[in-house]
Amino acid sequence: MYELRIRTSFAAAHSLRDYNGPCARLHGHTWQVEVVLTGRQLDGKGMLVDFRELKNSAKKVIEELDHQNLNTLEPFTHSNGGNPTAENLSRYLFERLRVEFSGLQREVKLALVRVCESPEACAAYWEEEQ
Repeated sequence: MYELRIRTSFAAAHSLRDYNGPCARLHGHTWQVEVVLTGRQLDGKGMLVDFRELKNSAKKVIEELDHQNLNTLEPFTHSNGGNPTAENLSRYLFERLRVEFSGLQREVKLALVRVCESPEACAAYWEEEQ
């Protein structure tokens, strides 16, 4: 089994609804994002996926969030019920990236997306094998 891992980042603001503490106020982070792919077979060049392809797909999704107030984006609006926590953000990115990677020719699995709002605070989302 092979694993590829990339890291990227974006800047965005958010506030946590129904939260008793300073994070209920609008504040920002430079969010660090880690994307992990796994697979059993390499291509003819000896790659699971070209890092450039992986980075470009991640960039496409993350650009939608960069320099935004996450609370105003559809998945995190109050009416949609998606509080813009690190946990919900990791799930959202996982679901969006899974769509991006669905066109790959060989069997590659999006294994995990980790989102860190600081070096000390991270959340991850993955799906268990069915």
